[in-house]
Amino acid sequence: MTQTDIDPNAIYCPACNEVFLGRRAHPVCPRCGMPVDGLGEASLNTITFSRPGTSHQDLRAQRVEKEVDLLALIDTPLAHYHIHSLLGRGGMGWVFLARHLQLNRACALKILSPSLIERDPDYLERFYSEGRAAAALNHPNVVTVHAIGQQHGMHYLEMEFVPGRTLQKLISDQILSPIRATTMALGIADGLAAAHQLGIVHRDLKPDNVLISHQGVPKIADFGLAKRLHGNPAAEFSGTLAGTPHFMAPELLQGMEASPASDVYALGVSMYVMLTGTVPFIGDSFHALSRAIQHEPFPNVRAVRPDVPLEIAECLGQMTEKSPGNRPRSGVEVSQLLQAILGQVRDLETLLHDAFALEPRVQWEPEGDGYRARVTLTDGRSQCVHIEVSAHQISERLLQIYSLCCPAQAKFHEQALRLNSTIPHGAIALREIQGQDYYVTLNNYPLGTVDAEEIRKSVLELAIHADAIEQELTGEDRN
Repeated sequence: MTQTDIDPNAIYCPACNEVFLGRRAHPVCPRCGMPVDGLGEASLNTITFSRPGTSHQDLRAQRVEKEVDLLALIDTPLAHYHIHSLLGRGGMGWVFLARHLQLNRACALKILSPSLIERDPDYLERFYSEGRAAAALNHPNVVTVHAIGQQHGMHYLEMEFVPGRTLQKLISDQILSPIRATTMALGIADGLAAAHQLGIVHRDLKPDNVLISHQGVPKIADFGLAKRLHGNPAAEFSGTLAGTPHFMAPELLQGMEASPASDVYALGVSMYVMLTGTVPFIGDSFHALSRAIQHEPFPNVRAVRPDVPLEIAECLGQMTEKSPGNRPRSGVEVSQLLQAILGQVRDLETLLHDAFALEPRVQWEPEGDGYRARVTLTDGRSQCVHIEVSAHQISERLLQIYSLCCPAQAKFHEQALRLNSTIPHGAIALREIQGQDYYVTLNNYPLGTVDAEEIRKSVLELAIHADAIEQELTGEDRN
């Protein structure tokens, strides 16, 4: 969004509270599909944060001047930092990759837009107030705020640098499995719980404001720094709206104050987006969207994703109740609810990352509803191992690990039974694969208690035994 002032295709969606590139002829938001206007003066106000009454032409000139000023910070010192590069920018400021000169550590430095402070002076006070409150948070699921300050008229927030991507980008690449989405929601809920216990409300929780580390850990960013909605949609409401309408709880659109329960609602909407890739309500205008959020039933996620277990769908339903009194009251309660749903079940993809991160013999990838691991053995041979979750109730599910030996033939039965007694890990079993019976080496683990090391050892040992059985029975290397 660094060229919204000069790109004629820039559009502003009040429902997403974001600027996108689109077609000016018949513009629609590329994320939610709402018909929108081009980046006109009202919406330009939202993006440039200029004083009301400034002409469209002056807005552009003023914005270009501000852009040059901030871009000139790259490769220069500011306070205790050396600024290296621009990481991104949004409605409230610019985020730079910087290095703390005294501590010699990388950090993300958010610098407030100077024109925002000019147009909305009380924002600066809120920025410092919320920044100090956020700095009191120390939790693995929250982006840590290290410092807040100003120099040469530049007001900044030093934050933990989280290499990775946003949850929104992760969802845009691929919607999440039910277990992974629930595990991700639990991490976010734990971060909210830490904030809510300190009396801090996020006010703008959404996938754009959750960073995912390279280890898959969700980290909530921008506590208390919700973007305000400006222009025509907000002007027709009493008071000032702040946040992102798609993720706003119904009571916020009715003028009530943000609360921990409204953060819980936003988490529920975010979880719905993780599972479906779409927002739950759409409308052809801001007011149509607002009416839908306030009055229409929240969609049943199982109508879109039938594979979502009933327990997870019911949990999502509780988080997105219209009345805040019917939802879990805070991150603490929703964390407890999600933990009860998951039990000790860990996200399988995270387990596989941990199991094979330092194992060069194993290459793994998704396969249908499970995963396939290719194990490189000695003498140039290899073996494929399949990793799947059983279809039991969520608390009773098994992690099934198996490797195909060869098609089951009557002439091999006696020899296979003898070999079964010699296998120290797992067992030889019959398994139907695409309508044909195969001998497989197999092992099952309770999904709620299995750990990464058990998976690593099981995959390697089952691959070795399956390959040896295949070689002895057939003399081939087919799997």
